[in-house]
Amino acid sequence: MIRIIRCDDPAQAPVLLGRKQEAQEQIDDVVAKILADVKSNGDDAVRRYTERFDGAKLKELELPPEKMEEAKNRVDKRFLAVLEEAAANIRQFHERQLREGYMFSPRSGVIMGQRVIPLERVGVYIPGGTARYPSTVLMNVIPAKLAGVDEILLVTPPGPDGSIPDDILAAASIAGADRVFLMGGAQAIGALSYGTASVPRVDKITGPGNVYVATAKRMVYGLVDIDMIAGPSEVLIIAQPGSNPEHIAADLLSQAEHDKLSAAILVTTDPELADQVSKEIETQIKNLPRAEIARASIDDNGAIFLVDSLSDAIAVSNAIAPEHLGLCVDEPFMLVNLIRNAGSVFLGPHTTEALGDYIAGPNHTLPTNGTARFSSPLGVSDFVKTSSYLYYDKNAMENAAESVALFAEREGLTAHAHAARIRGAANS
Repeated sequence: MIRIIRCDDPAQAPVLLGRKQEAQEQIDDVVAKILADVKSNGDDAVRRYTERFDGAKLKELELPPEKMEEAKNRVDKRFLAVLEEAAANIRQFHERQLREGYMFSPRSGVIMGQRVIPLERVGVYIPGGTARYPSTVLMNVIPAKLAGVDEILLVTPPGPDGSIPDDILAAASIAGADRVFLMGGAQAIGALSYGTASVPRVDKITGPGNVYVATAKRMVYGLVDIDMIAGPSEVLIIAQPGSNPEHIAADLLSQAEHDKLSAAILVTTDPELADQVSKEIETQIKNLPRAEIARASIDDNGAIFLVDSLSDAIAVSNAIAPEHLGLCVDEPFMLVNLIRNAGSVFLGPHTTEALGDYIAGPNHTLPTNGTARFSSPLGVSDFVKTSSYLYYDKNAMENAAESVALFAEREGLTAHAHAARIRGAANS
């Protein structure tokens, strides 16, 4: 049963929550060995781990391109229409994130600016295991496509028969993925990072995965870029008295069913609502196909915090910095600007978090484990880099030479000073 916790100090909420964590040291050792093996043995290592972990014995790691379109044609037409609807909404939202470079001349003879350059090649990781996520295909591939990435590689664990679900491939086709590879786990991260005979090396890896995937991404960061080190999912709901306990319980369980380490949190001033939601969770959880996962999440990592005021509830949320935040209040727009730390905010009692997971448009790849304090949802900017440029003509350089030289000498870099002074007016 979910814990009900009195919280008198909002700053202590993360400590009171006390989420369970994996034994990271042992995981680090396993992942480091897999990465080293893939770096040394390439495709052979990837095939071995795919057979060991996924039960699939593969000849080729890459899926023939035409398989995406074939899968799309097999998908139920109603669901295909939903995929198309979601893709259109995601494009519409992310198109507004596009930015352009700039150039200006602050004074005579000086030109400077910044270019916005798409990454050349990106790898998108799509989890397998206990659930499949065509939504994650859309959320990762579409922003990369809008950014102008030259080549988008999608990797996902195959089934024992070497297949990938049609829903995943249909989403890949709709979103615009260029190539699909049959591999998952830390071995897929290694292949994308180092490159193999079959898998080209990428510039960045995005997409969620289990703790082994997250650990592998952390270990290869620097060799390639990554979007974030994603942890288990979490939702926090701030609810006022009189809120619908059935709706709140359903939203909490929608995150609890993701992973045993997921966290579902309610913050309210109303003890009666807390009791109602707790009972409603117990009623609904019995009917979930993923009840075992949800049960562990609720019992081990779920919590209902009782606070004195709405301002305390907001302070609890900002301290926890949740991935998903629901404002189940009558006037959510009065509160949204008080939220400092949240991956995505769902405003009002009718806006279920599931909307953001699938069709609304904002990205569902969000910072977890409190990292919303300093990081952002996945977006178009994650798939570009910037490069600045600078031009001085002869007169402008002569005018700047002595200032540059004095600055350089102050830092003890005399070669810098010399490079400026020989272009100064006295040496021209």
